[in-house]
Amino acid sequence: MRIRRLIVFALTLASFFHISRSFAQDSVSPPSNAIVEVPKPAPKPDFNRDIYYKNRLEFSFESGWHPVNIPWVYDFLVGDSYNMTPLKYTLVPVIASLRWHVNDIGGPWILRGNFDFTFSGAVTLIPRGPETHYFVFIYGIRRNFVHRNWRIVPFFDQRGGAGIINAKEPLGVQFAQGQNLTFTYNMGAGARYNFNPRYSISAGMNYMHISNGYLSEPKFVNYGINVYGPMFGIDVRLGKPHHDASQ
Repeated sequence: MRIRRLIVFALTLASFFHISRSFAQDSVSPPSNAIVEVPKPAPKPDFNRDIYYKNRLEFSFESGWHPVNIPWVYDFLVGDSYNMTPLKYTLVPVIASLRWHVNDIGGPWILRGNFDFTFSGAVTLIPRGPETHYFVFIYGIRRNFVHRNWRIVPFFDQRGGAGIINAKEPLGVQFAQGQNLTFTYNMGAGARYNFNPRYSISAGMNYMHISNGYLSEPKFVNYGINVYGPMFGIDVRLGKPHHDASQ
C-alpha cells in the first residue's frame, strides 16, 4: 500500500515539473516573424467640394485696367495682316456677374475641376481714346482647375456679347469706332483664392476686343479696339452652404 502511494506521488510530481517547464518555455518563446499591417489613415476630406459643386450660384464683381494695345488676335481668320492704327485706347471694364456652376469637380488630374457659366452686365470706361464709355451684356464660360485642398485655383475663361458705344468715326475722328452697336470678346486667365466656402478673390490677365463686325462698312471702316491688362475680382456665394455627402 505504501509503495503504491509513493508511485502516485512520484508521477504527480513529474507531471507538475513537466507542466511548469512547458509554461516557462512558452513565456520566453521568440516573437513571431509575421508582418502586422498598420491601417492607412483615411484621406483628408477635400474642402473644395464645398466650393465647386453643381448648381452653386455666385455674385461676382470685377474690374481691370487695359492699357496695352495689340492687333486683333484672330486676324488670320479674316485674312488681315495684324496691322495696328496709330490711335491708342485704354479701357477700364467694370463687370457685375452671376456665376452658375454647372457640374461637380471631375476630370483627370491635370485637368481636374469644373465649369461655370457667367452672365454679366458691364460698363467700360475709356480714359484714353475718342469714345468715353461702352455698355455691354456678355455671356461666357470658365474652366476652374481644382486640385484637392488647394486654396489657389487657376482658371481660364472666354466671354462675348453685344453693346453700345458712343462711336466717333461718324463724327470725323479717324480710326475711331464706326457705329454705336458693337460686339465684344474677352479671353482671360488667372487664379482664384478661396478664403472659405463663401468668399474668394481673383486676379489675372484679360484680353478685350470691341468692333462692329464690319456692319458699318463700306461707309465707315471697322477698325476695332484690342487691348489687354490686369483684372481683379471678388466672388460671393449666394444661398445656403453646401456639404458634400461623400465626406
